[in-house]
Amino acid sequence: MPKDVASGEAIGKPSRTDGPAQGKVPDSLLRHLRACRNAVLPGRRTALRIGGAIAGWVTAGFAVVLRDQPAIVAGPDGLRLAAPELLPALARGLAEAGHFRWRGEAFDVRADPNGPALAQIDRGALPAFGIAAVGVHVNGLVEGPDGPLVWVARRAANKSLDPGKLDHLVAGGVPAGLSPAETLVKEAAEEAAIPAALAATARPVATIDYAMERPEGLRRDRVLAYDLVLPEGFRPRPADGEVESFDLWPLMRVVETVRRTDDFKFNVNLVLIDLFLRRGMIGGAEAGVLRAAL
Repeated sequence: MPKDVASGEAIGKPSRTDGPAQGKVPDSLLRHLRACRNAVLPGRRTALRIGGAIAGWVTAGFAVVLRDQPAIVAGPDGLRLAAPELLPALARGLAEAGHFRWRGEAFDVRADPNGPALAQIDRGALPAFGIAAVGVHVNGLVEGPDGPLVWVARRAANKSLDPGKLDHLVAGGVPAGLSPAETLVKEAAEEAAIPAALAATARPVATIDYAMERPEGLRRDRVLAYDLVLPEGFRPRPADGEVESFDLWPLMRVVETVRRTDDFKFNVNLVLIDLFLRRGMIGGAEAGVLRAAL
């Protein structure tokens, strides 16, 4: 069973989808939780410490690369960063050497999601270093006369991660120096042209952790989910080129799409499943298993 054994309240929730009740419910939604929690930690990964805290988990191959870096001290218990201020330059050099793509956006590094920032690193380096990140995802809701509706975004075809996939109205990582609430307002303006005053009415509804093996590396993410109820007459519009289009779907259409397809970006499915549960769209044994798994 996948585990995350990093110190403190580590990001990367252990899987709880393999219990005996799993065979009694449909697999159509549970499969999304398994997909996002497929990482086994530590497994064969090496711990990367900043100070005395485990901040990341790296593959054996990447550990060999790091051992050759002056900023890294190797020891019997793994690797240690010689000084926190060396991490940005270390990541930049490794990006230039082709180990990952430079994104030009600094993220805080924490051993515990509620703890202090230990260092900063470029967003593109997070999966290679196995460092946790925090993101915000916003369910854009309209309370229509015939039932709830959900704004669905389609990611631009030129996105490096999951191009063309369906997505939330607003979603983005929390960069260094910003709070989740500030990030939400910023991303809402940039991605969907939502006024700040309207975006600020979003209500926090869930926190979802996962640790996932991806082609780009280890994703250890904490997703902060929000509901934003929008007026019937409001129409979001793509503002920064990251979204191709927005469409307003009945909630039941969203449920069936998540059940039957992989059209939504991988982590969006988890937030939507939480929404389905809160809106009473899933019942019986399946609802109980999904609540426990989330």
